[in-house]
Amino acid sequence: MTDLTPLIAFRWSPRSFDPDADLGPAEIDLLLEAARWAPSAANRQPWRFALGHRDDETWKRIMVNLPERDQRWAGRAALLLLAAHLTPATEPAAETAYDLGQAVAQLTTQATALGLHARQLRELDRAGLTSELELPATIRPAAVVAIGRLGNPLDLPADLIEAETGLRRRRPVADLLLAHPTATPISQSGRSFPDLSPAT
Repeated sequence: MTDLTPLIAFRWSPRSFDPDADLGPAEIDLLLEAARWAPSAANRQPWRFALGHRDDETWKRIMVNLPERDQRWAGRAALLLLAAHLTPATEPAAETAYDLGQAVAQLTTQATALGLHARQLRELDRAGLTSELELPATIRPAAVVAIGRLGNPLDLPADLIEAETGLRRRRPVADLLLAHPTATPISQSGRSFPDLSPAT
């Protein structure tokens, strides 16, 4: 991982946010600018965001629609950002969701550049968020991103500390590559593609 850009290598999704740290307007503007310049099919930019600053009304409405187990740590974040996408009748929702994912990825990378951290949540009450935030039917909530500065992991509930302080792991590249079962295995960094032929 030493050759990766630090913006990728040092990206991390913690739960241990500093409950006393806030984000400045300039930082939030940069996060949104990074998302705004994400790749987008036909430049449609189908992503939409709702910003909840700690303890404001939007923050509270987002918070109550998160699972209780995640509310325990998400409440420490300076910002809860609802990431949503358009669902126009003329375009598959999967395409607009894909573009939203790229926008959130760029926002997350920009957060790293600012010395911030972001943790994304996909398990949420979408119907509740739609109602609480009075979203139109053409907007689908997809994720909530908790953003803030790093806090002390030992301040987390006891059952979360081990997960927070454990080693980060990723699958090896060879596990991520696909090859036709009849093809000659291709080496990647000295490793071969896994055999994808049916078990016998």
